[in-house]
Amino acid sequence: MKYTISNLAASAAIVGSALAASGDFNVLTMNVAGLPEILQGNDVPGDKTVNSNTMGSKFSEYNYDMIHVQEDFNYHAAIYETDSHPYRTATSGGVPFGSGLNSLSTKYFFNYNRVKWNVCSNASGNDCLTPKGFTFRQRLTNFLLPVRVKVDEGIYVDFYNLHADAGTEPDDLTARAANLKQVADYIDVHSVGNAVLVFGDTNSRYSRTADAIRVFRTQNGLTDTWVELIRGGVEPTAESLCDNPSTTNYCETVDKILYRSGATVDLQATYWNYESSKFLQPDGNILTDHNPITANFTYNPGTTLRHDVPALAALSKPKAAALTVRGANRLDGVSVQLADGTTFAHGGTGGTAATLSLAADEFWTEAVLCQGQKDGHTRNFYLKATTSTGRTAEAGTSTSDCLTSTAPAGWQIVGFMGQDGDEVDQLAFVYAPQ
Repeated sequence: MKYTISNLAASAAIVGSALAASGDFNVLTMNVAGLPEILQGNDVPGDKTVNSNTMGSKFSEYNYDMIHVQEDFNYHAAIYETDSHPYRTATSGGVPFGSGLNSLSTKYFFNYNRVKWNVCSNASGNDCLTPKGFTFRQRLTNFLLPVRVKVDEGIYVDFYNLHADAGTEPDDLTARAANLKQVADYIDVHSVGNAVLVFGDTNSRYSRTADAIRVFRTQNGLTDTWVELIRGGVEPTAESLCDNPSTTNYCETVDKILYRSGATVDLQATYWNYESSKFLQPDGNILTDHNPITANFTYNPGTTLRHDVPALAALSKPKAAALTVRGANRLDGVSVQLADGTTFAHGGTGGTAATLSLAADEFWTEAVLCQGQKDGHTRNFYLKATTSTGRTAEAGTSTSDCLTSTAPAGWQIVGFMGQDGDEVDQLAFVYAPQ
């Protein structure tokens, strides 16, 4: 018998299965120096279009799982022309219209948002020339667990790309601190309980006491991969500038990769490196004025979510015989009774109940789950269950932010995973063969 777990609407975002297999992935962040040549040469030899072509081909050659780029403005098309990643964000425009932030991935991602900084400063340059800011995306991976439970849809991690205000003038420091705090606050609202990676150009250094890079550790519980793996867990207090290309990992740049685990997945950084030697022109010159950095991560199933899978794994052929959803303003409770009498019920008893009794040849095949804001947090507001015959049961209040989970052909929904109290805080759906 095998089971699969669908998308999980968390109390702040959409996360994934706690029962995925162990595995690994890698990331890269790179400021690609894509400002128009007339505005900024970046002290990089050669033609910017040719260099951007080379960057794209390098992205394809090394096939990083997730790439965040910054300053991807007027030479964006040249990068994408030679890159082959199947999932890539569309440009938001060149100078002065775009943010310069883009993402390239080997796996599908969704819920991509661009957020402009609330504060910027031109004290040391032209940071207000373009709508710099950060992006947020949720990325799905498909990994398998070859044990009693086989997960076909698995791990979700929230990814943030950013390019903070540059410079060291007082107004720059104020703006940059506001930038990083804006991301940290966004994580607190939209990624509660989720695994998170923040990687990009922070324009911050630990050795500058006025920089606010520590907000990710103190407010969000993120770990800097460079501090953890290269500096022995100790944030530096003395400046150590890097050459480009850098010949040592010990020096510090403003480009960072930070992470934390979540309720459904445990992450661990295992490798960190300046990738400078991989991103050079044929004559050995640099392609950009930033050292690109990479990190590798292993992942393992999280352990903090409750789920029905262990009980389901003991059954030979579970089938939903009746299902109930309860709600009023939000989703209060869910339950499913199997044909053998086993019942899985989660959440509270508030709201109005809607129940369907399923025929012997009728299966629960689809669930629409909507989320919305409540007291500054994202909560489950609505659930609509649809059977193989088209009958429905719904509860709660629908919103504009919904996700449809459809059982694969020949499969059915038979249980749940998530977190609950007097309402359903997190919810995913467990599939089994019909």
